[in-house]
Amino acid sequence: MNWRVKGVVQKALGVIPGGTRINDALQRTFGELRDVDAVIDSKVVDDWVVLAEQLTELGVPVAGSDMLEVGTGWLPVFPLCFALCGARACYTFDLERHLNPALTLRALARLEQHLDRIATSAAIAVSEVRARYRALRQASDVPALLERAQIHYVAPGDASRTGLPSEAVDIIYSNSVLEHVPRDVIFRMFQEGARVLRKTGLAIHSVNCGDHYAYFDKSITSINYLQYTDRHWRFWNNRLLYQNRLRPSDFLQLARDGGLDVTLARHRPKPRLLSALEQMAVAAEFKRYSAEELCTTSIDFAALPRHGDQ
Repeated sequence: MNWRVKGVVQKALGVIPGGTRINDALQRTFGELRDVDAVIDSKVVDDWVVLAEQLTELGVPVAGSDMLEVGTGWLPVFPLCFALCGARACYTFDLERHLNPALTLRALARLEQHLDRIATSAAIAVSEVRARYRALRQASDVPALLERAQIHYVAPGDASRTGLPSEAVDIIYSNSVLEHVPRDVIFRMFQEGARVLRKTGLAIHSVNCGDHYAYFDKSITSINYLQYTDRHWRFWNNRLLYQNRLRPSDFLQLARDGGLDVTLARHRPKPRLLSALEQMAVAAEFKRYSAEELCTTSIDFAALPRHGDQ
């Protein structure tokens, strides 16, 4: 599909009544959710495992932790995986209620294939993970499942105003979410994160900061959107697939400005994008960035709360 067609269609759906529900249905029929099992597998193997291994590397235990997730999406795969690893509770926030009950139960069933990997990634005994899984499978429906897993689904919800007490959680995380959030809201989210994290807590985020239209239109690269001025990009951007176009250093600076001390940052440019950039006219708004920053389309970073400076 040509990315411009997708942009116009989603822009229209973003303003009409019921447009979000129509878009979700289209995703299940023609888009990302056509092969739900593949999506679940990818979320576990390519995304959750990486996050769990980073937490293990940083010496942050999941078992007994209170967690806050920014951006639930259609499937609560991450909260379920953390529940299997012994998280005490997970508060998961989303602006709209995308969570699909049928797909959630399907995700739980699919996780059985990944129990050993889940346990290994979080450095937890497989027997413990399997016992928790058996308990979750006894849930009669999604509300019962979420209650058993101590997953608190807050949607519509605002992760920049959680309503949680100060120093209420041990871990805040997001995966492929922050690239869809306006800059000023990210700043407020980080401020709120610094407030609700315990002194020994950790914020850890994985950001996919490339042009998401490139997933649907193979004729463009994941830096295609850097050609457009802010004024032109406002036309092609849309509410249902909002992209802020922030670069890795922007996210790190927003975290620092929001009261977090960055302790881990992993990102690197893609060589093929560096070659593509040489043939591309970058918009004036991006002239101040290095070629490496422009061609880096993902960043993982972790940060500690700066409680003493608040």
